[in-house]
Amino acid sequence: MEELIARRYAQALTAVSKDVAADAALLSTLSEAINNKEVMTALTSPIITSEKKTDMVLNAVGENANTAMKNFIKILGENKRLDLIPVVSKVLNKELQKESNQYEGVVKSANPLDAAALADLEETLQKYTGATVKLAQEKSDLDGIRVAVDDLGIEVNFSKQRVKEQLIDFIKKSL
Repeated sequence: MEELIARRYAQALTAVSKDVAADAALLSTLSEAINNKEVMTALTSPIITSEKKTDMVLNAVGENANTAMKNFIKILGENKRLDLIPVVSKVLNKELQKESNQYEGVVKSANPLDAAALADLEETLQKYTGATVKLAQEKSDLDGIRVAVDDLGIEVNFSKQRVKEQLIDFIKKSL
């Protein structure tokens, strides 16, 4: 539900913004601050007035924001939706990725991959999707490898345990 509401706000911002990429970057930075527990508590508190919440967010962006962004924050404040800024930021970043046809993904494995293997994975994903995919590595306790590009709906798992189970099933069926 939040994402549907956030999508409307993101569309409105892109309609009036002159530099959507800069606004998205500012919203991403603001989202990181809002994800702080104390800040989120202040934004959702019924004790603090909407005007004070709006002023708090406007002071946080300071002079970095253009007029459209300041007005956007004021509208969010008037409608008591300042807590949606992280969701609006996420939706706006997704839209920018679609426009530029560049996506980010994650590779999880117990052992880090070398740069050549990571480049091969990126190239394979580019051939498969037609989009540029930049992969980041994360260490996990997975006995295999997992590649995920959430915005494209791609998730590929290679697990030693799974291959072993499939091999055993194949042998059982063959007998």
